[in-house]
Amino acid sequence: MAGLNLERGAGFTLWRQIEAVLEDEIAQGAHPPGARLPTEVALATRFSVNRHTIRRAMAGLAERGLLRVEQGRGTFVQEHMVDYPLGRRTRFSENVARAERAPGDRLLRALTLPASPEVAEALAIAANAPVVMLETLGEADGRPLGLGAHHFPAARFLGLIRAYEASRSISRALAACGVPDYTRKLTRITVRMPSADEARILQQPANRPVLVTEAVNVDAAGAPIEYGVARFAGDRVQLVVEEGS
Repeated sequence: MAGLNLERGAGFTLWRQIEAVLEDEIAQGAHPPGARLPTEVALATRFSVNRHTIRRAMAGLAERGLLRVEQGRGTFVQEHMVDYPLGRRTRFSENVARAERAPGDRLLRALTLPASPEVAEALAIAANAPVVMLETLGEADGRPLGLGAHHFPAARFLGLIRAYEASRSISRALAACGVPDYTRKLTRITVRMPSADEARILQQPANRPVLVTEAVNVDAAGAPIEYGVARFAGDRVQLVVEEGS
């Protein structure tokens, strides 16, 4: 693409002009969501400026959530937010599919460990009683969306890890263990800055908040079966509390 004639002189900041041009191009669809932008060198050539000026413009767009920078891969146009409903039956795959995105789920860790006081209280079991913990990474169109830590009472769900590995679905794994349906008893929503590991796994800047949900799911009889903590990329997810939930 040919270079642009920028206004040069007092009162005209070059990087802000470039930022405005790129923002307009993103809005007009010249750089669609998920697209990788040209390199700093290519943009510097296009606008006839140095790379530092381009870097300032890109940083401004990234701070406003229009771009994301992935180390070693480049700079990409941020995808549209996913509306993520929270209701009596909250299912990750269904929520992502409802947003017309392709859901994905990766198992990061699966282990049995003693219940912390917080987990034990949520599941109504004794402190240090064994729980099955599945740590999963939920994706939309191949991009990380949420990092979840799911805790289940091991006494009731001894075969849960094997069932999850076979089905790659928590709902289907629970069904295989005798719980065909379950509902959300409560959800607590908070916002905080991510840990270094969370930012790395979610592929987001360390200075951008994550949305955190703590939830308890119960079976048809009202017995707690799952305590989960999910951390969502704050610039990709919009939590929606459904009416009557």
